[in-house]
Amino acid sequence: MDLAGKRALVTGADGFIGSHLTEALLDAGATVRALALYNSFGTWGWLDTIPRPALDAIEVVTGDVRDPHGVRAALQGVDVVFHLAALIAIPYSYHSPDSYVDTNVTGTLNILQAARDLATERVVVTSTSEVFGTARYVPIDEAHPRQGQSPYSATKIAADAMAEAFHRSFGLPVTIARPFNTYGPRQSARAVIPTIISQLAAGKREIRLGAQHPTRDLTFVSDTCAGFIALARCDAAVGRDVNMGSGREISVGDLARTLIALVEPQALLVTDEERLRPTASEVERLLADNRLMSELTGWTPSISLEAGLARTVAWFSEPANLQRYKVDIYNV
Repeated sequence: MDLAGKRALVTGADGFIGSHLTEALLDAGATVRALALYNSFGTWGWLDTIPRPALDAIEVVTGDVRDPHGVRAALQGVDVVFHLAALIAIPYSYHSPDSYVDTNVTGTLNILQAARDLATERVVVTSTSEVFGTARYVPIDEAHPRQGQSPYSATKIAADAMAEAFHRSFGLPVTIARPFNTYGPRQSARAVIPTIISQLAAGKREIRLGAQHPTRDLTFVSDTCAGFIALARCDAAVGRDVNMGSGREISVGDLARTLIALVEPQALLVTDEERLRPTASEVERLLADNRLMSELTGWTPSISLEAGLARTVAWFSEPANLQRYKVDIYNV
Protein backbone atom coordinates (compact mmCIF):
# COMPACT_ATOMS: atom_id res chain seq x y z
CA MET A 1 0.00 0.00 0.00
CA ASP A 2 1.31 3.42 -0.99
CA LEU A 3 0.34 5.84 1.79
CA ALA A 4 0.68 8.96 -0.35
CA GLY A 5 -2.81 10.35 -0.82
CA LYS A 6 -4.37 7.73 1.49
CA ARG A 7 -6.69 8.67 4.34
CA ALA A 8 -5.19 7.42 7.61
CA LEU A 9 -6.72 7.25 11.08
CA VAL A 10 -4.47 7.16 14.15
CA THR A 11 -6.17 6.13 17.39
CA GLY A 12 -4.35 7.24 20.50
CA ALA A 13 -2.98 10.15 18.47
CA ASP A 14 -2.88 12.30 21.60
CA GLY A 15 -0.31 10.00 23.18
CA PHE A 16 3.44 9.62 22.96
CA ILE A 17 3.93 7.37 19.92
CA GLY A 18 0.61 8.34 18.36
CA SER A 19 1.46 12.04 18.16
CA HIS A 20 4.83 11.29 16.54
CA LEU A 21 3.20 8.83 14.11
CA THR A 22 0.61 11.44 13.15
CA GLU A 23 3.41 13.80 12.14
CA ALA A 24 5.29 11.04 10.31
CA LEU A 25 2.20 10.13 8.29
CA LEU A 26 1.82 13.74 7.18
CA ASP A 27 5.43 13.63 6.01
CA ALA A 28 4.61 10.41 4.12
CA GLY A 29 1.92 12.22 2.17
CA ALA A 30 -1.14 10.79 3.92
CA THR A 31 -4.24 12.71 4.90
CA VAL A 32 -4.50 12.17 8.66
CA ARG A 33 -7.44 11.95 11.01
CA ALA A 34 -6.31 11.84 14.64
CA LEU A 35 -8.54 10.30 17.31
CA ALA A 36 -7.86 11.82 20.74
CA LEU A 37 -9.55 10.77 23.98
CA TYR A 38 -12.43 13.12 24.75
CA ASN A 39 -12.12 15.33 27.82
CA SER A 40 -14.08 18.37 28.95
CA PHE A 41 -10.97 20.58 28.92
CA GLY A 42 -10.85 20.46 25.15
CA THR A 43 -7.21 19.36 25.21
CA TRP A 44 -5.66 17.04 22.62
CA GLY A 45 -2.72 15.69 24.61
CA TRP A 46 0.62 15.85 22.81
CA LEU A 47 -1.11 16.95 19.61
CA ASP A 48 -1.37 20.36 21.27
CA THR A 49 2.42 20.68 21.07
CA ILE A 50 2.70 20.02 17.33
CA PRO A 51 3.68 23.13 15.34
CA ARG A 52 0.66 25.00 14.00
CA PRO A 53 1.17 24.36 10.26
CA ALA A 54 1.24 20.60 10.84
CA LEU A 55 -1.64 20.69 13.34
CA ASP A 56 -3.77 22.64 10.88
CA ALA A 57 -3.27 19.83 8.36
CA ILE A 58 -4.62 17.20 10.78
CA GLU A 59 -8.32 16.44 11.29
CA VAL A 60 -8.57 15.96 15.05
CA VAL A 61 -11.64 14.16 16.37
CA THR A 62 -12.33 13.26 19.98
CA GLY A 63 -13.95 10.13 21.30
CA ASP A 64 -13.22 6.86 23.05
CA VAL A 65 -12.35 3.50 21.51
CA ARG A 66 -14.62 1.86 24.08
CA ASP A 67 -17.60 3.43 22.26
CA PRO A 68 -18.40 1.38 19.13
CA HIS A 69 -20.56 4.11 17.61
CA GLY A 70 -17.87 6.76 17.95
CA VAL A 71 -15.29 4.34 16.56
CA ARG A 72 -17.43 3.64 13.51
CA ALA A 73 -17.82 7.37 12.87
CA ALA A 74 -14.06 7.88 13.16
CA LEU A 75 -13.40 5.13 10.60
CA GLN A 76 -15.81 6.47 8.00
CA GLY A 77 -13.96 7.27 4.78
CA VAL A 78 -10.61 5.98 6.04
CA ASP A 79 -8.27 3.76 4.00
CA VAL A 80 -5.85 2.67 6.74
CA VAL A 81 -6.10 2.56 10.53
CA PHE A 82 -3.18 2.67 12.93
CA HIS A 83 -4.66 1.50 16.22
CA LEU A 84 -2.50 2.72 19.11
CA ALA A 85 -5.12 3.73 21.69
CA ALA A 86 -4.61 1.68 24.86
CA LEU A 87 -4.10 1.77 28.58
CA ILE A 88 -0.43 0.89 28.93
CA ALA A 89 0.83 1.56 32.48
CA ILE A 90 1.60 -1.79 34.10
CA PRO A 91 1.34 -0.66 37.75
CA TYR A 92 -2.09 0.86 37.16
CA SER A 93 -3.25 -2.41 35.60
CA TYR A 94 -2.80 -4.04 39.02
CA HIS A 95 -5.18 -1.43 40.42
CA SER A 96 -7.84 -1.29 37.70
CA PRO A 97 -7.73 -4.39 35.47
CA ASP A 98 -11.35 -3.99 34.36
CA SER A 99 -10.53 -0.72 32.62
CA TYR A 100 -7.73 -2.45 30.71
CA VAL A 101 -10.12 -5.09 29.41
CA ASP A 102 -12.59 -2.39 28.34
CA THR A 103 -10.00 -0.26 26.54
CA ASN A 104 -7.49 -2.77 25.23
CA VAL A 105 -9.70 -5.73 24.36
CA THR A 106 -13.14 -4.25 23.72
CA GLY A 107 -11.60 -1.13 22.18
CA THR A 108 -9.61 -3.25 19.73
CA LEU A 109 -12.71 -5.32 18.96
CA ASN A 110 -14.59 -2.10 18.14
CA ILE A 111 -11.86 -1.08 15.70
CA LEU A 112 -11.86 -4.48 14.03
CA GLN A 113 -15.66 -4.66 13.75
CA ALA A 114 -15.90 -1.21 12.21
CA ALA A 115 -13.01 -1.86 9.83
CA ARG A 116 -14.64 -5.08 8.69
CA ASP A 117 -18.02 -3.47 8.11
CA LEU A 118 -16.52 -0.48 6.31
CA ALA A 119 -14.11 -2.57 4.19
CA THR A 120 -11.07 -0.64 5.43
CA GLU A 121 -8.05 -1.43 3.25
CA ARG A 122 -5.51 -1.94 6.01
CA VAL A 123 -5.53 -2.16 9.82
CA VAL A 124 -2.31 -1.98 11.84
CA VAL A 125 -2.88 -3.06 15.44
CA THR A 126 -0.28 -2.18 18.07
CA SER A 127 0.99 -4.99 20.28
CA THR A 128 3.77 -4.91 22.87
CA SER A 129 6.79 -7.00 23.84
CA GLU A 130 5.12 -7.44 27.24
CA VAL A 131 2.96 -10.19 25.67
CA PHE A 132 6.01 -12.48 25.85
CA GLY A 133 6.66 -12.04 29.55
CA THR A 134 10.17 -12.88 30.71
CA ALA A 135 12.18 -14.24 27.80
CA ARG A 136 12.40 -18.04 27.68
CA TYR A 137 15.03 -17.66 24.97
CA VAL A 138 16.71 -14.76 23.24
CA PRO A 139 16.49 -13.09 20.91
CA ILE A 140 12.69 -13.20 21.11
CA ASP A 141 11.09 -14.05 17.76
CA GLU A 142 7.41 -14.03 16.81
CA ALA A 143 7.03 -17.73 17.75
CA HIS A 144 8.03 -17.12 21.38
CA PRO A 145 5.30 -18.26 23.82
CA ARG A 146 2.98 -15.60 25.23
CA GLN A 147 2.72 -15.16 28.98
CA GLY A 148 0.46 -12.69 30.75
CA GLN A 149 2.59 -11.50 33.66
CA SER A 150 0.41 -8.43 34.33
CA PRO A 151 -3.22 -7.58 33.66
CA TYR A 152 -1.93 -5.15 31.02
CA SER A 153 -0.01 -7.83 29.13
CA ALA A 154 -2.94 -10.24 29.38
CA THR A 155 -5.24 -7.73 27.69
CA LYS A 156 -2.71 -7.12 24.92
CA ILE A 157 -2.42 -10.88 24.33
CA ALA A 158 -6.21 -10.96 24.01
CA ALA A 159 -6.24 -7.97 21.63
CA ASP A 160 -3.59 -9.61 19.43
CA ALA A 161 -5.60 -12.84 19.34
CA MET A 162 -8.75 -10.93 18.38
CA ALA A 163 -6.92 -9.23 15.52
CA GLU A 164 -5.58 -12.56 14.30
CA ALA A 165 -9.06 -14.09 14.55
CA PHE A 166 -10.58 -11.32 12.42
CA HIS A 167 -7.96 -11.91 9.75
CA ARG A 168 -8.48 -15.67 9.75
CA SER A 169 -12.26 -15.57 10.09
CA PHE A 170 -13.19 -12.63 7.90
CA GLY A 171 -10.13 -11.89 5.80
CA LEU A 172 -9.66 -8.51 7.44
CA PRO A 173 -6.30 -7.10 6.25
CA VAL A 174 -4.69 -6.80 9.68
CA THR A 175 -1.02 -6.50 10.57
CA ILE A 176 0.07 -6.71 14.21
CA ALA A 177 3.00 -4.36 14.89
CA ARG A 178 4.90 -5.27 18.04
CA PRO A 179 7.28 -2.55 19.27
CA PHE A 180 9.58 -3.52 22.09
CA ASN A 181 10.51 -0.50 24.27
CA THR A 182 10.03 2.82 22.52
CA TYR A 183 11.46 6.00 24.06
CA GLY A 184 11.96 9.65 23.18
CA PRO A 185 10.41 13.11 23.57
CA ARG A 186 6.83 13.21 24.93
CA GLN A 187 6.97 9.81 26.63
CA SER A 188 4.91 9.66 29.79
CA ALA A 189 6.55 9.67 33.20
CA ARG A 190 5.26 6.18 33.95
CA ALA A 191 8.13 4.87 31.73
CA VAL A 192 11.66 4.41 33.04
CA ILE A 193 13.60 6.83 30.83
CA PRO A 194 11.35 9.86 31.52
CA THR A 195 11.33 8.87 35.19
CA ILE A 196 15.11 9.05 35.31
CA ILE A 197 15.61 12.13 33.13
CA SER A 198 12.84 14.21 34.69
CA GLN A 199 14.25 13.63 38.17
CA LEU A 200 17.74 14.57 36.98
CA ALA A 201 16.56 17.61 35.03
CA ALA A 202 14.64 18.83 38.09
CA GLY A 203 17.84 18.78 40.13
CA LYS A 204 17.21 15.60 42.12
CA ARG A 205 20.37 13.96 43.41
CA GLU A 206 18.74 10.72 44.52
CA ILE A 207 17.11 9.01 41.53
CA ARG A 208 14.34 6.71 42.68
CA LEU A 209 13.77 3.53 40.67
CA GLY A 210 12.29 0.08 41.02
CA ALA A 211 14.22 -3.02 39.94
CA GLN A 212 17.51 -2.24 38.19
CA HIS A 213 18.46 -5.70 36.90
CA PRO A 214 15.80 -6.30 34.18
CA THR A 215 16.93 -5.69 30.60
CA ARG A 216 15.03 -3.88 27.87
CA ASP A 217 15.39 -3.47 24.09
CA LEU A 218 15.06 0.24 23.31
CA THR A 219 14.05 1.92 20.05
CA PHE A 220 13.88 5.68 19.46
CA VAL A 221 10.37 6.88 18.66
CA SER A 222 11.12 8.07 15.10
CA ASP A 223 12.34 4.56 14.25
CA THR A 224 9.21 3.01 15.75
CA CYS A 225 7.05 5.33 13.64
CA ALA A 226 9.05 4.41 10.54
CA GLY A 227 8.36 0.77 11.41
CA PHE A 228 4.60 1.35 11.61
CA ILE A 229 4.62 3.03 8.21
CA ALA A 230 6.80 0.30 6.69
CA LEU A 231 4.37 -2.38 7.89
CA ALA A 232 1.34 -0.51 6.56
CA ARG A 233 3.02 -0.33 3.16
CA CYS A 234 3.92 -4.04 3.16
CA ASP A 235 1.31 -6.35 1.63
CA ALA A 236 3.34 -9.39 2.72
CA ALA A 237 2.91 -8.37 6.37
CA VAL A 238 -0.88 -8.73 6.27
CA GLY A 239 -1.98 -11.49 8.61
CA ARG A 240 1.39 -11.47 10.40
CA ASP A 241 2.55 -10.26 13.79
CA VAL A 242 5.93 -8.59 13.50
CA ASN A 243 8.49 -7.62 16.15
CA MET A 244 10.08 -4.16 16.01
CA GLY A 245 13.16 -3.79 18.17
CA SER A 246 16.82 -2.89 18.07
CA GLY A 247 18.29 -6.31 18.83
CA ARG A 248 20.28 -4.76 21.68
CA GLU A 249 19.51 -5.02 25.40
CA ILE A 250 20.54 -2.89 28.36
CA SER A 251 19.71 -3.26 32.03
CA VAL A 252 17.64 -0.60 33.76
CA GLY A 253 20.56 0.07 36.09
CA ASP A 254 23.06 0.55 33.26
CA LEU A 255 20.55 2.74 31.45
CA ALA A 256 20.17 4.91 34.55
CA ARG A 257 23.93 5.20 34.99
CA THR A 258 24.28 6.24 31.34
CA LEU A 259 21.71 8.99 31.81
CA ILE A 260 23.25 10.12 35.08
CA ALA A 261 26.61 10.49 33.32
CA LEU A 262 24.93 12.65 30.67
CA VAL A 263 23.04 14.94 33.06
CA GLU A 264 24.41 14.90 36.62
CA PRO A 265 27.32 12.56 37.40
CA GLN A 266 26.99 13.16 41.15
CA ALA A 267 23.49 11.68 41.35
CA LEU A 268 22.89 8.34 43.08
CA LEU A 269 20.44 5.53 42.41
CA VAL A 270 17.99 4.63 45.17
CA THR A 271 15.63 1.65 45.15
CA ASP A 272 12.06 2.68 45.87
CA GLU A 273 10.02 -0.27 47.16
CA GLU A 274 6.81 1.31 45.87
CA ARG A 275 8.11 1.06 42.31
CA LEU A 276 8.87 -2.67 42.40
CA ARG A 277 6.55 -4.99 40.50
CA PRO A 278 5.30 -8.14 42.22
CA THR A 279 8.09 -10.71 41.83
CA ALA A 280 6.27 -13.06 39.47
CA SER A 281 5.03 -10.11 37.40
CA GLU A 282 8.43 -8.57 36.66
CA VAL A 283 9.60 -9.14 33.09
CA GLU A 284 13.27 -9.91 33.62
CA ARG A 285 14.58 -9.78 30.06
CA LEU A 286 13.48 -8.47 26.66
CA LEU A 287 15.60 -8.68 23.51
CA ALA A 288 14.02 -8.54 20.07
CA ASP A 289 14.68 -10.71 17.07
CA ASN A 290 13.88 -8.20 14.32
CA ARG A 291 14.83 -10.39 11.36
CA LEU A 292 11.26 -10.86 10.12
CA MET A 293 10.68 -7.10 10.15
CA SER A 294 13.86 -6.56 8.19
CA GLU A 295 13.05 -9.32 5.70
CA LEU A 296 9.51 -8.08 5.05
CA THR A 297 10.14 -4.32 4.93
CA GLY A 298 13.87 -3.61 5.00
CA TRP A 299 13.40 -1.68 8.25
CA THR A 300 16.18 -1.42 10.79
CA PRO A 301 16.58 1.25 13.48
CA SER A 302 18.62 4.24 12.32
CA ILE A 303 19.09 6.04 15.66
CA SER A 304 21.62 4.53 18.05
CA LEU A 305 20.79 4.29 21.73
CA GLU A 306 23.46 6.86 22.54
CA ALA A 307 22.11 9.36 19.99
CA GLY A 308 18.51 8.75 21.01
CA LEU A 309 19.21 9.26 24.69
CA ALA A 310 21.04 12.50 23.93
CA ARG A 311 18.05 13.78 21.93
CA THR A 312 15.67 12.77 24.72
CA VAL A 313 17.77 14.47 27.40
CA ALA A 314 17.89 17.65 25.31
CA TRP A 315 14.09 17.66 24.97
CA PHE A 316 13.51 17.16 28.70
CA SER A 317 16.05 19.88 29.47
CA GLU A 318 13.75 22.49 27.95
CA PRO A 319 11.83 24.07 30.88
CA ALA A 320 8.57 24.22 28.92
CA ASN A 321 8.74 20.45 28.39
CA LEU A 322 9.88 19.53 31.89
CA GLN A 323 7.10 21.50 33.55
CA ARG A 324 4.57 19.04 32.12
CA TYR A 325 5.98 16.33 34.40
CA LYS A 326 5.30 15.81 38.12
CA VAL A 327 8.74 14.76 39.31
CA ASP A 328 7.87 14.64 43.03
CA ILE A 329 5.43 11.73 42.75
CA TYR A 330 5.53 8.16 41.53
CA ASN A 331 3.67 8.23 38.22
CA VAL A 332 1.95 4.89 37.78
